[in-house]
Amino acid sequence: MKYKVIGHQYRNDQCLVCGWDNPLGLDLEFWELENGELATLANLKQNHQSYPGRAHGGIISALLDELIGRAVCIQEPLSWGVTVDLNIKYKKPVPLEQQLVAVGRITRNRSRMFEGAGEIYLPDGTLLASAEGRYMKLPVDKIVESETPISDMNWRMLDVAPEAMPEYIELPY
Repeated sequence: MKYKVIGHQYRNDQCLVCGWDNPLGLDLEFWELENGELATLANLKQNHQSYPGRAHGGIISALLDELIGRAVCIQEPLSWGVTVDLNIKYKKPVPLEQQLVAVGRITRNRSRMFEGAGEIYLPDGTLLASAEGRYMKLPVDKIVESETPISDMNWRMLDVAPEAMPEYIELPY
């Protein structure tokens, strides 16, 4: 089913998952969908492999962790998720150099903690990996131990060319 993209999330220059200036990172954009979920379109590269042609389990875990931890920002833009626990189920090898669709959502939201789930799919709907996790809610300035204001730490919304921003993202459910 196709869901309309209604928002775009902040990124940090050196983040392993969303960093635009990290040469070994995933360089992912995160799209808020009309159904309240968060999605990203990933294309993992050779430097993300474990066995030839397959993504490393730690990269898969990082992608799902980031996706679920960010999903709370849709409902609470000033909160970020700090991982308490994360359970990954690896269903099939995650291929490199192929379009992947990953989606995450909040399944339970309380005042200081939330729970979420996420999955990575091939475009044909094949489930590759899934995760469930619990996260503590914190504002970014409480997560980062620095005298530098968070506004000066390269957390920003990158301009996305209209042709690069998807109007819809198709999810396999």
